[in-house]
Amino acid sequence: MGTWATDAFGNDYAMDWAQDLHEYKTLELVETTLDNVIDSQEAELEAPFAAEALAALEVIARLLGKPGEDDPATAEVDEWVAACKKKVTPPLLEKARLALDRIVAESSELRQLWQDSEHFADWQADVAQLRARVLGPQA
Repeated sequence: MGTWATDAFGNDYAMDWAQDLHEYKTLELVETTLDNVIDSQEAELEAPFAAEALAALEVIARLLGKPGEDDPATAEVDEWVAACKKKVTPPLLEKARLALDRIVAESSELRQLWQDSEHFADWQADVAQLRARVLGPQA
């Protein structure tokens, strides 16, 4: 995976996912992406699923009016969010919570990859900040 930053869109998987988002007019891709993480029966959550789910979570944060830092790479995502007429529902927020828990668990390949890098603390901080933007500061 090509990775250049610790934020949700700082890798190839997330950017590819973001391009696919434009084919949807609803939150279907966001929900399906979270379901892939939640429903995975594998002992270890594969890194591509986790990276895509972090991108989906960032979309939820933006729909809630709580975007991360401005990033030229996410301009198309911001356009999609601005055009999206769908609301974030409590069931979707519950899926967000479950997916986040799985992404940061010991059995997450993405977590393990970051843990083996010198940027693990930065990645953890970015994920914690994303969690707070999606689920609130007490999450």
